[in-house]
Amino acid sequence: MGTAGKALKRVLATYRISQIQLASTMGIASGNISRWVNENRDPSAESAIDIRDALETIDPDAAKAFTLLYWERRINDEKE
Repeated sequence: MGTAGKALKRVLATYRISQIQLASTMGIASGNISRWVNENRDPSAESAIDIRDALETIDPDAAKAFTLLYWERRINDEKE
């Protein structure tokens, strides 16, 4: 667990995006973002895409960073 959460936590900190701002943009409760960032729960594949889309709205560079961090880690995890 936690690949998406780790990537999301890093991106939110780097680009100074609050969990509340991301949740509002996604139209979901901020508790969901908190659970992902704290690695209590992994987002579904569909939610990972929704995260990327919301980040794209807030800051396109943040969306690119999330995409690289999340999908690159998933590919590397699958290789191991």
